[in-house]
Amino acid sequence: MLNTVLGLFDKVLTPVLAIGRNLAWMALVLMVAIIMAQVISRYIVNSPLSWTEEAARFLMLWMTGLIAPTAYRRGGFVSIDMLLTALPKKIGGVIALMFLLLALLVLITGIKLGLNHVKSGWIFNSSSLKIDMSWFGYGLLRLKLAWMYMALLVGVILLTVVNIELVLKAIQRLLTPGAGLEAADPLAVESV
Repeated sequence: MLNTVLGLFDKVLTPVLAIGRNLAWMALVLMVAIIMAQVISRYIVNSPLSWTEEAARFLMLWMTGLIAPTAYRRGGFVSIDMLLTALPKKIGGVIALMFLLLALLVLITGIKLGLNHVKSGWIFNSSSLKIDMSWFGYGLLRLKLAWMYMALLVGVILLTVVNIELVLKAIQRLLTPGAGLEAADPLAVESV
């Protein structure tokens, strides 16, 4: 049963995170281009652009929200695991599971806070990001800050799903030691 659920997680999560990674590198490239445009505009043309700082922040938040779940799934976050590796495998596994469950509680709280933050973002407009809607019979449309806040909410939701997958893998390791989960997981990171 646990193998079936983990297989489902892998089948759904792997392509979703791949899309997130691709969008994240595109956001990074666009962010660098916008910053370079600002440098050229400010120091060469001597006429700074008013919207670049906010646009770069918008893209950085989306890049972070989309790439962090992949880093978490691959073990790319900073961690100190000397104690866990020094303990017997069973005890270390139980402690690791407790840490994952604690992280899950924090992430669920983050989702609740993020939802409230996004709701309040529909009230406020961006100070400099505007979309020209004149082709459609409208004037300039200011971007709502909720679109910026949504980046972190999406990231926390994806981190929560990844965390649930990691909890299930930790439980499976405790129930069937030596099941070879790391070998079967193409995203697993080798411990150095």
